[in-house]
Amino acid sequence: MARTEHYHDPNAPKANSIVVAVTVFVRNDDEVLLIQRSDNGLWSLPGGGQEIGEYIAETAVREVREETGIEVEVTGLVGIYSDPRHVIAYSDGEVRQQFSICFRSRPLGGHLATSAESPDVRWVARDQLPQLDIHPSTLLRINHGYDGSTDPYIG
Repeated sequence: MARTEHYHDPNAPKANSIVVAVTVFVRNDDEVLLIQRSDNGLWSLPGGGQEIGEYIAETAVREVREETGIEVEVTGLVGIYSDPRHVIAYSDGEVRQQFSICFRSRPLGGHLATSAESPDVRWVARDQLPQLDIHPSTLLRINHGYDGSTDPYIG
């Protein structure tokens, strides 16, 4: 299913849903774990929607494993991202308001692996980020992750 992100766009469609979702900032030295999304081609932090019966931290661990092949341990919170001016329009008519809890984590093991949702997976050095096509809201989370603040971003 294709998706189009609208970020602070006055002509964006009106949201008709909201879903509890996670993104995960996985740092290994100065590198961050990124996926290239199959639905829009953009580079992103791994993540996805919470499933019924899961603790939210379990969602983070599961999504990283499914999308990257890397096992992680959640170590903290980068922030909560709920900007109502960031909506995602899907090809099936759903228009979702962003709501994402971004966790900080550390890698425990595993090997980089692609999936249907992530045709490319990489460890990316911070100075290489400008060379990738990354959505501004994802870049905000990455920068907050690198900041290392113990006070999570709330916005």
